Amino acid sequence: MATSPHLSIAEYLNTDYDPDLEYVDGHLVERNVGKWEHARLQALLTIWFGQHEGQWNVQTATDIRTRVAWMRVRLPDVLLVGLGAQPPIIDEPPVLAVEILSERDTLVATKKKCDEYIAMGAKGVWIINPLNRTAWHWHGSQWTEASRLEVPQTPIYVEVQYLWDRLDQVKSVQP
Repeated sequence: MATSPHLSIAEYLNTDYDPDLEYVDGHLVERNVGKWEHARLQALLTIWFGQHEGQWNVQTATDIRTRVAWMRVRLPDVLLVGLGAQPPIIDEPPVLAVEILSERDTLVATKKKCDEYIAMGAKGVWIINPLNRTAWHWHGSQWTEASRLEVPQTPIYVEVQYLWDRLDQVKSVQP
């Protein structure tokens, strides 16, 4: 991932990038761009959460600037926040932050990034790896590989097999 020369947080927050960039300690950081399975998982999760927003009292967003610390802004692949008006840049702890690994992402680096969501007070944090079909959620004090991803003390969940089945369903109809 390429980084930039030092930039003030104010300049970052007042500048649009296409594609958007993360901001880490004064530097712009490019994200690894996902390919089909990454994008499809992001869409499937967005649809799943969208279907349950009223039931779970959440709103779903993708790739939204989330200020995890004073000098750090991340762009989670999927984010759930509470109901009500939201600021242009999320600065309150989300209900859930989801990161989907791309081909060039590593689990170790992604876990470090997710530590920032945990530190800001996110109720749930998930990592999904479409390459080896694994998924983890943060529970209390550790990462746990799971077949059912959940947000503690909420009804929010997704069955991981549902995601894999939907990916395979799409693959089976492609020439």
